[in-house]
Amino acid sequence: MLVAGAATGSLSQADRKSAPDEARSTGPAGRHAAVARAAEEAMADGKSPMEAAKRAVSRSGDRWGAVYSRGEYEEFEEALDGQYTGVGLWARSERDGRVEVTKVRPGSPAATAGIHPGDLLRSVDGEKTDGRPVTEVVSLLRGDATDAPAGTTVRLGLERGGRSWTETLRRAQLSTDSVTVRELAGPVTVIKVDTFTKGSGDQVRKAVRHAPPGGVVLDLRGNSGGLVTEAVSAASAFLDGGLVATYDVEGEQRALHAEPGGDTTRPLVALVDGGTMSAAELLTGAVQDRGRALVVGSRTFGKGSVQMPSRLPDGSVAELTVGHYRTPSGRGVDGRGITPDLETDDGALQRAETVLRGLASPS
Repeated sequence: MLVAGAATGSLSQADRKSAPDEARSTGPAGRHAAVARAAEEAMADGKSPMEAAKRAVSRSGDRWGAVYSRGEYEEFEEALDGQYTGVGLWARSERDGRVEVTKVRPGSPAATAGIHPGDLLRSVDGEKTDGRPVTEVVSLLRGDATDAPAGTTVRLGLERGGRSWTETLRRAQLSTDSVTVRELAGPVTVIKVDTFTKGSGDQVRKAVRHAPPGGVVLDLRGNSGGLVTEAVSAASAFLDGGLVATYDVEGEQRALHAEPGGDTTRPLVALVDGGTMSAAELLTGAVQDRGRALVVGSRTFGKGSVQMPSRLPDGSVAELTVGHYRTPSGRGVDGRGITPDLETDDGALQRAETVLRGLASPS
């Protein structure tokens, strides 16, 4: 299983290349070995292996490294299947350590409470979020420590424009509904992908097959990643086979390829912003490098690292960075992001529509 990105309350933030038991069976290497050794020593001393592993990850300087309890990891994997218990907000850690809300699911507890993208999430049930990995914030929101079910409450400390306040939300069972499709005049089909969960690639391909003649806007704004295999499947909707990305695992080079038979003639615009991360950046880089789409919007987030999981002695899971992926032309994304062909912040969708109509006009 291949995973990228983070969606607070819904998805983990990893680029998984295998299940944790598979990674463990081959023997963890490098950082995995150091973290596993710290956990084993802690267990032998009667201390918490998970806490020891977290300290080892922190010392390693691995920005995207994380340690999950068994329950947290299972919850994240359930979310990748399209279901999760949470409040319906997505967030990311800013470079200064603050946690910013990037998206709010319509109709969710967070939306009902009036939480908006751009709000800062300062605490969860009294626990400060500044400087915490977003994976820990996910755990607090979901109530993983107590296996909190739907219906339990969680208190959020929020900040907007210098104003601070608290909201008490009731967790709910939510589905990701990660792909939505709508038709605009033109005709233009807008395919919005929020996250790459199980089956989302097939949904994109189906949407393209059933779209009326005309252009497509692939809206990846705020897409924090997900299953890379699904992002590759989505790329297959627009490519007739060929390279989507390369990546390395402990120095071993590997490649991801689209399936043949995609629609290569329909005008395509990929719409991105600073919340477009990881698997979504991989897809954007593929269609941009291969001349399949014009990319419109603002520079993407720049998360292009690869994480591998391994099972620790107490059943918890460590996910550590083992490499990075590159676009078909060899561009690295990590820390750089992807620069759109047409940069615009305001009215990005309208600009995308204008570009599409230009692409569809006779030359």
